[in-house]
Amino acid sequence: MSLTIFDLDNTLISDDSDHLWGQFLVEQKLVDGDDYARANSQFYDDYCQGKLDIDEYLKFALSFLAEHPLEKLQQWRQQFIDEKIRPLVLPAALQLVEKHRQRGDQLIVITATNRFVTEPIVELFGIPHMLATEPELQNGLYTGRYIEEPCYQHGKVTRLNTWLNENQQNLTDSCFYSDSHNDIPLLERVSQPVAVDPDSQLRQHANDKGWSIISLR
Repeated sequence: MSLTIFDLDNTLISDDSDHLWGQFLVEQKLVDGDDYARANSQFYDDYCQGKLDIDEYLKFALSFLAEHPLEKLQQWRQQFIDEKIRPLVLPAALQLVEKHRQRGDQLIVITATNRFVTEPIVELFGIPHMLATEPELQNGLYTGRYIEEPCYQHGKVTRLNTWLNENQQNLTDSCFYSDSHNDIPLLERVSQPVAVDPDSQLRQHANDKGWSIISLR
């Protein structure tokens, strides 16, 4: 059985759920519009350029979760999924996931975006395993902090290695689908790296390395 790993944002869906969640909060007037939108865009630009300060970003992104009860957060999240995410699910991505499922592959999503935002998105694809940045939850309330290493850049490698050890798995027969140069550390460790609608830096790296490049758009 092969291990098939998927990135989520701009890979299985056609936009970035973390950035979109921030935009959704602004649209719903749940945050200070101008300041929040400006910061949200700057953090996303930093991510695209590979220079995101993940600690600063998570302080920003997780603070909203700490300000509201879980039940209300889940209501807003469901609206977000229905209005913003479902239209971005790529039919070709659903077909790709199904192809690997029919082969009997072990399927897992690994994403830098936090679990609160991404868990219901991964459920849309019926993928049973997920590694994500983990917001801290205490007594049914988010604290605004995170636990474990953020699932970002080399952190994806660390988190996946832990999961592999816990599940008696390895990367001997593995593939990873991703759009982002931020995922090069993990792409270089699997046996079949696949660049999916890659950003310019990943496209160049994939061409240099002779990796597969595909489009799900």
